[in-house]
Amino acid sequence: MSLLHFRVKERRRTLRVALTVPLKVHGKTDTGERFSAHTTSQSVNRHGALFQLEEIVLVGQTVILVNDHTAQSMECRVVSIHRARDSKQYVGVEFLSPETNFWHMQFPSPGARPLRRVLPNKASA
Repeated sequence: MSLLHFRVKERRRTLRVALTVPLKVHGKTDTGERFSAHTTSQSVNRHGALFQLEEIVLVGQTVILVNDHTAQSMECRVVSIHRARDSKQYVGVEFLSPETNFWHMQFPSPGARPLRRVLPNKASA
């Protein structure tokens, strides 16, 4: 995976969350053969996901993502492909219709600051 320079602004529309969800991916390989693969998400946001995939796909290609917990499916476009040092391929996708809450969770709004916990004062005896 590539590293971003500390001055590069994050381009995601919503915050990424490390969430492991079992998924099924349906699509075609770069040679045109149909495939169906089981995987798990590495991170998700309201508009897409990142997951490991052994099949070779191309940036711009359309795949169908199925959430194994809910059986909900969503059409996605491949937006990034990264090969890690361990030679595993990680695929980033964005949903073609982002209005659907595919992950069934609430994401922070853009620019939101993290919540801070208030620690209780220790009473001295």
